[in-house]
Amino acid sequence: MIGSANVAAQDYPVRPIRIIVPFTAGAGVDIVARAVAVSLTDAWKQSIVVDNRPGAGGTIAGELVARANPDGYTLMLGNVSTLAIAPALNPKLSYQPLRDFAPITLITNSENVLVLHASVPAATVKELIAYAKANPRKLNYGSSGNGTSSHLGGAMFASMAGIEMTHVPYKGSGPMLTDLLAGQLQLSFSSVPTALPHIKSGRLRALAVTLLARSATLPDLPTVQEAAGLKGFEISLWQGIVAPAATPRAIVLKLNQQIAASLRTPDLKSKLTAQGMEVVGNSPEQFAAYIRDEIEKWARVVKSSGARVE
Repeated sequence: MIGSANVAAQDYPVRPIRIIVPFTAGAGVDIVARAVAVSLTDAWKQSIVVDNRPGAGGTIAGELVARANPDGYTLMLGNVSTLAIAPALNPKLSYQPLRDFAPITLITNSENVLVLHASVPAATVKELIAYAKANPRKLNYGSSGNGTSSHLGGAMFASMAGIEMTHVPYKGSGPMLTDLLAGQLQLSFSSVPTALPHIKSGRLRALAVTLLARSATLPDLPTVQEAAGLKGFEISLWQGIVAPAATPRAIVLKLNQQIAASLRTPDLKSKLTAQGMEVVGNSPEQFAAYIRDEIEKWARVVKSSGARVE
């Protein structure tokens, strides 16, 4: 069996590979998946198909890939929502990331950015908190779906700041941003790639980023911790490739090696960094440990904030 698996890995891939994306086209996860797919297609001269399966905070895609044939031809570009937040938020989740997936590599890491509609009378995070305290539940914050980093980021912010806001989930960042730009929402903890064009155009007001250090993409913005004194406030919007759990080790390693090599190429690296992302590319073992740590972190956030699926 080991010998046949190694032979299969040597020939792999012999047909198109499908990368399942848990969110809509145009979302940050989708941008990463399509950039990686182009790079792998060039390297292997084999078609890499991106298949968007949005819904339920990314868990529809997670369930699909967990049940897929473990042959290396169905992968998922998972992220913090599907691989870390979902098991913390939904105790009846049909898959468990560390049991049902074979981690391949962490691809990118980036921050979310707190953005407001122009109608909100706040120019700083402290002013936003003061306004929210004076107007409880008047602020509606949008997310790209239940269980996403934009959902839990808002819940964590409200909990730590001692304010009340109303969560409005959407089926992806695209429709959420449409309503935010129209003023039907007041704020969001959006991914940088999706919010950046609207920040640059002035249609959205950016107040802070969500990592503990300032962003290379938006260096003039403070962190939420820095701007409001909310110690330890951090949302890391990461993305990585996983396969079904029983995928042969030799195929996992071949995928890991090729994706890591692709991430080092100037073309792919520049595409991703231009979107405000830090390019990573680590080992399957390192990615597995990272997922484990993130699951523990978000379980604490869910418990302390009282976040729930709407």
